Amino acid sequence: MTDITQILSQIEDGDPSAAEQLLPVVYDELRKLAAAKLANEKPGQTLQATALVHDAYIRLVDVEAAQHWNSRGHFFAAAARAMRRILVENARRKRTLKSGGALNRVELRDADAVVEGASTDLIALDEALARLEAEDPRKAQLVDLRYFGGLTLEQAADAMKISRATANRHWAYARAWLRLELAGEDGIPEEKTRQE
Repeated sequence: MTDITQILSQIEDGDPSAAEQLLPVVYDELRKLAAAKLANEKPGQTLQATALVHDAYIRLVDVEAAQHWNSRGHFFAAAARAMRRILVENARRKRTLKSGGALNRVELRDADAVVEGASTDLIALDEALARLEAEDPRKAQLVDLRYFGGLTLEQAADAMKISRATANRHWAYARAWLRLELAGEDGIPEEKTRQE
């Protein structure tokens, strides 16, 4: 049993000091994951990687709603899902009229040359993933692990306890399905997914 798995077991058993022990062990990996996700966001993103890690971590180790973690992979899959929820909530909040959602945000230093980067609309992707999850939860979970969790195909297959070949087929299907669903969007761009 790894250190992370032992600490996760202690958290599950209700040890209040275990949550404090977990953060230093997983922080670097969560920070890299958050930074990668934020790098793919549209310009004007105000959420920082550190804030994303802390928000996700608080949701994961909330003592009021203790979770059962089967493994290190299960924990990081849940972390990826928590980060996805936070990013989608943030994107929805920015779209509200009260927050100026109908207006285009332009940084002053970029006012002369506004260039939109190719990035995926998180809300559209989240809605498409919800539809995929209704159709095939395993394929949606694989997308979560790869796209939001930053896992390689092999790591995602291990976390899901499926073969590489099955993961490869699920990944190909899910990407094609999402491209069709997001036909008016950029889909899931190649540079945003880790290569096998």
